[in-house]
Formats: sequence, structure tokens, C-alpha cells
Amino acid sequence: MATMSESQDGSTELLPMARSVLRHRPRLAWSDAAGEHGLDVVDRMLVGSSPDVAAVLVDRAVSRLHAQLELHTDGVWIRDLGSRNGTFVEGLRVTQALVPEGGRIVVGKTTLTVQRGGEPARVPLWPHDRFGPLVGRSELMRELFMRLSEYAASDATVLVQGETGTGKELVAEALHGASERSEQPFVVVDCGALPESLLESELFGHARGAFTGAIHARAGAIESAHGGTLFLDEIGELPLAMQPKLLRAIEAKSVRRIGESDYRPVDVRVVAATHRDLQGMVAAGAFREDLYFRLSVLPVTVPPLRARPEDVAILFEHFVGAPAPAAIVTRLAEHPFIGNVRELRNLAERVRVLGVERAMALSLGGDPALASSLLPPPPPTGLATPTDLPAVRTDVPFKELREQWLDHLERGYMVALIATHSRNVTAIAEAAGLDRTYVHRLLRKHDL
Repeated sequence: MATMSESQDGSTELLPMARSVLRHRPRLAWSDAAGEHGLDVVDRMLVGSSPDVAAVLVDRAVSRLHAQLELHTDGVWIRDLGSRNGTFVEGLRVTQALVPEGGRIVVGKTTLTVQRGGEPARVPLWPHDRFGPLVGRSELMRELFMRLSEYAASDATVLVQGETGTGKELVAEALHGASERSEQPFVVVDCGALPESLLESELFGHARGAFTGAIHARAGAIESAHGGTLFLDEIGELPLAMQPKLLRAIEAKSVRRIGESDYRPVDVRVVAATHRDLQGMVAAGAFREDLYFRLSVLPVTVPPLRARPEDVAILFEHFVGAPAPAAIVTRLAEHPFIGNVRELRNLAERVRVLGVERAMALSLGGDPALASSLLPPPPPTGLATPTDLPAVRTDVPFKELREQWLDHLERGYMVALIATHSRNVTAIAEAAGLDRTYVHRLLRKHDL
């Protein structure tokens, strides 16, 4: 079905986009002391004994947050969340594994089976390739847009999850812009950018003289967002000691400034975002379970760019302001985009600065190699293979050759760690057994 879509310059273009797609939903089935159960597997769902998870198991051998199921294009994956008694797939204990259709998962004393769903369900898709500041033509993004349009009609808290660079703040802006609060403030707090001593004042405000340097009274971000939306970016970085205070503010809809005794009523819609695994942090005791469930009333996951390559061309055009030459689109389609949309935007900026017209002329002139040379080559997707390594030469000093091989090893190793840990420097440092400062030095050295 063709639909009309508004283009960047405000005009409309006819786009052959379906309004829905048929999709099989795998089904999770199990039996426990409470009887037999069945549940469709959605994007992400928790399994455990907590009454707040999607698949509640009546089993004393099951941890409150035992495991997480994730629905991917290649099937259903399960990930253990640091449970007491482990997670088993087809008899093997796993930390993370793909569960085959008909496969058996054992947690505690309960066996769960992943079954093929019945008749495929029709999933509605947003009819346009834009939703607020978000741009995307893929089914994944248009399904996301449709979900955001539904979430925008509610005041419930939203938890936006996704890798670094996927555009989580834009999702929050889109939610705010499509809601009835759109004319009211949109206030952003980066929970990872401030030390704990300043973060409390930033969130809750302070009275005059509350501490050294508090010359004037100041409203905090929660109070400043009254009537509108409060966006808590990198909520996974919120110090543990601050979490009960935030939970109380959200639940009581009131805040108390530092140095005051009275609470002030506030009316805000809270949207939080993180690239961290909050469920794993809850299981490890690094994030409060009650705050997690309070924030994730309406969860949404932003897909990485590599999962939707059909969006590369339209995003490139959006950033540059002109149609993308075929040669550049071809080159971009081969790029792994570890940095997701942010990386694509940086590449587009380089092309824009060098001249879009020149890039297009080179492409139309039949020299795609020159056009694609405007972009840096894609980084390796993992550790260097023997054919990637520098040739063994005897006409250079040993020290120089050793440095060349070391550079290849360092870059390949860091690229692999970036892909595994979603650019989380702390996790990379822990996995590599290196200091964070040295990791930062390696990332700068290899332009990563």
C-alpha cells in the first residue's frame, strides 16, 4: 500500500510502505505449582519468581530475577541474570544461548519450552518514515514509531534501552513532542555526567545556604520539568544511594529541595534511558529492583543500525540534506557501524564538509571508487586474521615491524571489545584487565 510521507523540506512523497506485517510470535510454555502457563515472547521479557516479571514461576529454586528472554531475528535468546541455581538449555548450563524451536529451558525445578506460535499476528507499522526527530524506513523502526505513538498518549514512565549512539534521547524528544505535554518543558539530566554531590542538587534543587556556595535558592530538574517531561539519560549510572530518593519523588509526585523540610508537588512524565543491562545490575545488587520496575512500566528498545541497513540511505540523506550517491550508499551498507547512528552522522558530516555535489558528481561520472574514498574505510570487525597482518619484511628494523604488528593487534582487540561491550569503557577495561585511562588512550590512538 502506498502512503504519503512528509519529506525533509516539508513536501510529501509517495512511499510504497505496508501498514502492517505478519509475524509469528514464539510462545513460552511451562508448568509449576500454580498450574500450566503460556506466554507470547516479546522483545524482552524477564523470567523469575518476582511478581513483577513477565513470566512468574512459582518455584523456590528460582531467583527473583532469574533470566531474560530476548526476541531477535534469528530466534529466542536467553540470558542468565546471575541466578543462584543457573539456567540450562537442552541440559547445558549457559550464561547466554539461542534456544531452538521446541527447545527446553530449565530454571530451578521448572522446565520451560519455546514453541512456535499459532497463526501469525499482524503487527501494525507507522505509515511514515519519520516520527518527530526520528528517521527510519525499516520495519523495525516503523514498528518502534507505532509503539511510541501509543506510549505518547500515556503518562506512564518509559525506559528506553539500546546501544550507545542509537538515538535514545531522540526517542525521549519524540515521545514528548507527540504527547499532550509538548508545549511544556523538556528537561534533560545526564546521570553519568555529574558527581553524586552535585547530582542530588541537580535533580532536587536546594534552598539558599543549604551548603557552601548555595548563594541563591534553586529549583531542581524534577521541579523545572513540572507539567512536562523529565529525561533521565544514562540512568544506569545513578548512584545507588540516590536511587531511593528518585523512586520516592516519582511515586509521591513531590520533591524536597536540599535544606528544606517541605515537599513540593510536581507533575512530570519520566523517561529514562540506558545502554547498560539494568536487569543484570539488579541481579548483581547494583540497581534497585523497585526503581527498575517503576521506570520500566513501558519499555522500548532502539535497534542498532546494523540490524536495519535499509535505513542507512534515508539517514544519510537526512544528515547531509541531499540524496546519497549510490556508491556511497553501497560503501555505507558494508560498514559495521559500531557507533550506530552517531557514527553515520559523523561520516555524513565529513562528506558534507568535503562537498555533497562533488561526491554526487564523482558517482554520476562513473567513478564510484573516488566517491567512496570520501569515507574512511570500515574498521575491522574483529581480531586481525593472518591475511590482515602486516607482511613479514626483512628490509625494516625488527622494532618497526613489531610496532606494526602490535598496532594491528591493539586495534583488532579493541574493536572486538567495543562490539562485545557496546562501547562501555568500564566493561572493556574489566574484560581486558586494563586501566580505564589506558583504554581511553588506546581508543584515541586508533581513532575508535
